[in-house]
Amino acid sequence: MNSRKYTCDDLTVPRPPTGKTPVRNLRVPDEIWRAAQAKAKAEGRTLTDVLVAYLKRYVSTPPRKPDGAD
Repeated sequence: MNSRKYTCDDLTVPRPPTGKTPVRNLRVPDEIWRAAQAKAKAEGRTLTDVLVAYLKRYVSTPPRKPDGAD
């Protein structure tokens, strides 16, 4: 029996070796969440697919300067 523990990125939540990506949590207003789910469904996509695609685009660009910074 394998007694090795697997954890998520924060190293505090035990996770079995499923081969899947860890579940993440975020806060989004209900109206935006529902509209995004509806649009993703109409496009035949999951909201996870949409968010991952957006995050890939986001991290592939250089950081923007904070508002007000010159």
